[in-house]
Amino acid sequence: MRNNLDYFHLHLVSDSTGETLMTVARAAGVQYRETQPVEHVYPMIRSDRALDRVLVELEHAPGIVLYTVMDLEIAARLENRCLELGLPCVNVLDPVLNVFQNYLNTPLARRVGGQHEMNAEYFDRIEALNFTMAHDDGQIPDNVDSADVVVIGISRTSKTPTSIYLANRGIKATNIPIVPGIPLPPALFEAKKPLIVALIATAERIGQIRQNRLLALNASDANSSYVDRRAIAEEVTYTRRMCAEHGWPLIDVTRRSIEETAAEILSLLSQHRARQHEQ
Repeated sequence: MRNNLDYFHLHLVSDSTGETLMTVARAAGVQYRETQPVEHVYPMIRSDRALDRVLVELEHAPGIVLYTVMDLEIAARLENRCLELGLPCVNVLDPVLNVFQNYLNTPLARRVGGQHEMNAEYFDRIEALNFTMAHDDGQIPDNVDSADVVVIGISRTSKTPTSIYLANRGIKATNIPIVPGIPLPPALFEAKKPLIVALIATAERIGQIRQNRLLALNASDANSSYVDRRAIAEEVTYTRRMCAEHGWPLIDVTRRSIEETAAEILSLLSQHRARQHEQ
């Protein structure tokens, strides 16, 4: 736990949900270890009245202001007030939009919340999420060939959160646990369409996560083999051996975030689909 941090106010003003701003702000914020932002998020700022309360907050808690507002009048009003208060104010999309406009040589549409339109891509994501939730933790194992990605791995290797993250990218993902003494479903070995990828981690890391899991459930002594480092090492070795036998890629998630793991899977999926297209 970090102590003696310097706190500062960070105001995120958006005419949509604010997700883009929060992603950018947090990506920047983690680069400064000695400081911690106090986030003030203002979504759906699309009118002068809505902006009024934001301007009041800026006076009471001055700090950095980041915004994504397409309405030029509202944006100008926010910029002018920040200038009067001496606050840094940045439209985080401006540099990107300028590059697009210069390269494409086409006028900017300035659509509010355009990235959240309920188009075909949106419904693909919803369909993928429904599929992934229905196929979580080995459910409906005979249907794996309908998936885009099959994530396998022993307990506590982040199979479910990784699958859900992929689903939010429109990828139909199912995950199947590798459990000692329980054979994997035959359909997995017969599947032709999906990318099958295994997640592993060090025995130490998995043991730590499993121990914390048992403690949270007040069942720390319920199953000693579940947290035994030697038994876990055997599970990892079995996973490696099976993947080598079937040509399935492995991803070590010991020091990877869910986002990094998903990015690697998406790269592998692209290669997998390219190979299938060539055949």
